[in-house]
Formats: sequence, structure tokens, C-alpha cells
Amino acid sequence: MFVESVSFENYRNLKNAEFFPSKGINVIYGDNAQGKTNIIECMWLFTGGRSFRGAKDRELIAFDQKYSKVNAAFFSTNRQQNVEILIQNNKRKAVLNNVQKDYMSQIIGNFCAVIFSPQHLDLIKNGPEERRNFIDSALCQIKPQYASVLSRYKKILIQRNALLKSIQKNSELSDTLDIWNEKLAEAGSHIAVYRHSYISNIRPLCESFYEGISQHRECLNIAYKSSYASQDTILRDDIKNSLLTALQIKQNDDIDLGYTTRGVHRDDISVTINGKDAKSFGSQGQQRSAVLALKLAEASLLGRSKGESPVILLDDVMSELDPARQRYLLDKLQGMQVFITCCDPNITAQNKFLVKNGEIFPTG
Repeated sequence: MFVESVSFENYRNLKNAEFFPSKGINVIYGDNAQGKTNIIECMWLFTGGRSFRGAKDRELIAFDQKYSKVNAAFFSTNRQQNVEILIQNNKRKAVLNNVQKDYMSQIIGNFCAVIFSPQHLDLIKNGPEERRNFIDSALCQIKPQYASVLSRYKKILIQRNALLKSIQKNSELSDTLDIWNEKLAEAGSHIAVYRHSYISNIRPLCESFYEGISQHRECLNIAYKSSYASQDTILRDDIKNSLLTALQIKQNDDIDLGYTTRGVHRDDISVTINGKDAKSFGSQGQQRSAVLALKLAEASLLGRSKGESPVILLDDVMSELDPARQRYLLDKLQGMQVFITCCDPNITAQNKFLVKNGEIFPTG
């Protein structure tokens, strides 16, 4: 898979333009706040996901403009394809291969990419929400149907939490909680099965990459950490029953707090290095090596599942890695289309683009 061209109109601070990357390494360089990350962010939208920076859709539209439009021509599954996204009124609409899509989720799985930004370097040291987002984002590209399962769970969770708050004022409503417990346990069990399977598949890849980074001096292990069941509970019916039991046991606490304290929305991924928790005991270098292994494993597994390598987006991470890790990363990305944003252009690349005041200038 590779991008042939990208164009944008009224997208953040970028000047309306189209650029043509190479199939190999593309370096996008320039001073800070010129628009480099906006280009990477724009490309990530073609996966069907939202801004990896957490920006709202209206923030993606240039100042004093009513809409933004981005387009990518790419080669995938042995044919040329095209995706266009219109951002307007805080909503996005997509056209894939000249066919209008009703929902953004319908383009997921067509353009596949792996994003690696400075915030991902804190994946280990930060809270469980970021690690859940990591696995959910990766799963959506491998199994597009996962996005709808996740969306359904979130809607049920919102409704259950609203009911919990209402019960605080009207205790008779507690009789209806059993219905929502059942719905949440059913949807949650599907998500947990997907996540367990993903961890099982990505684990040996993570271990292999980390061994290479540490030069076989250390070993890494990852595991799914449930908030309601043991690590060995991986069958859907068993997960559903465990989750349903946990919801019932914690029901009174949930009513007092006004939110749901057990469920897949509270789960985590444990990462250990030489048997010790990487978050609590790992050095910054070890934590960054673990993240690097996770992201490389994500790219490798995505490539295997799709039968072709994903596009790699490296947003300002090279300066955060020491030379040894930089070399290891670029070596493992050989043969893939890579986009690197940086301030220093001294990276060997097929194409280089200078970004200045939102304008892109090819420089070699």
C-alpha cells in the first residue's frame, strides 16, 4: 500500500495544495508551528479515525472557512483507489472510490496506516485509557466491524451511567438496571474477545522487536488486564458471565458514584520488562523501547492481516529517539512507505518537502 497524492482545501493552516510523495521514505521538515503535523494528521483521517491529536472536527477547518476537504489517491489491493473527506458543521462525510458513504466507519480498513507521535512515547507511563485506545485503534483497521461493536458498547455505557444518576433521585428506577447490565455484558464480552485475540497475536512480535532493540539483554511481555475477570478468562460466555457478576456486585457502588466501575472501558494492558512492571520500574529508555516494539508489532500484524504493508506516519519522533533506536526503527521500516516530520532534514529519503507558513515546497 502506498499514497500517490494528497490534496487539502481549507485544512487548518495549510495552503490549498496537492503533493506527490515517493513510495519510500518522505521527509517533511521545517520550523515548529509551520504545518508539518497537520499534514500527518490529515493523512491519518483517511483511515476513518479521528484526529490522533484529539482535535474536534471543527478545529480541522481553516479560520474563517465553513468547510475543509482532503483527498488521497492511493494504491492498495492491487488497484488504484481514492478517498475524499468533507468536514463541515462538526461532521465528516466520506466518498470512497466515487461512492458516497453514510458513515465514516464504512471507510475503515481501506486505507491503513500506523501513526507514531511523541504522545505515543508516553503510552507506557500514562494511564490505561491510552493503552486501550492503542489496541482499539489497531483492531479497527484489522477488523472494521470492531468499530461498530465498540460504538455500541459506548452508547450502552452512556445510557447505563445516565440511569445510575437518575436512580440517585428515583430509587424505583433501579429495577431496570438488570436490562442494561445484560446489554453491557453482552457487548463487552465481544470487545474483550477481540482484544484478547489481538494481544495473543501481537505478543510474540513485541517480544521479538524488543529483543532486537535491547540486543537480547532484556525481555518484554504484554498481557490483557481485565477489571472483572482473571487473565485466563478468554471465552466469550465466561467473560460475559464474569462481567455480569461484577456489574451486579458493584451495582450499589455504581449508583452512589453515578458511573460504571467495571467493564472493558476500565481494562488495561500490562507491560513488563524482565518480569517487572514497565510503568513503575522501567527507565525512560526501556519505556520508549517498549513503545517502539509495540508500534512496530502493530505495523507488522496489520501488514500480515491485509497482505500488504501499511503506510507509516512518524510525527516528530526521530528527535526523541537516540541514534541506535533511530537506526533500528528505519531498518525495520524498509520496504514501507514512510512519512517523517522533523525540524532537521538530514535523514536519507527519496523525497523531501519543506513546510513554511502552511505551504509545501518539494526540495529533493
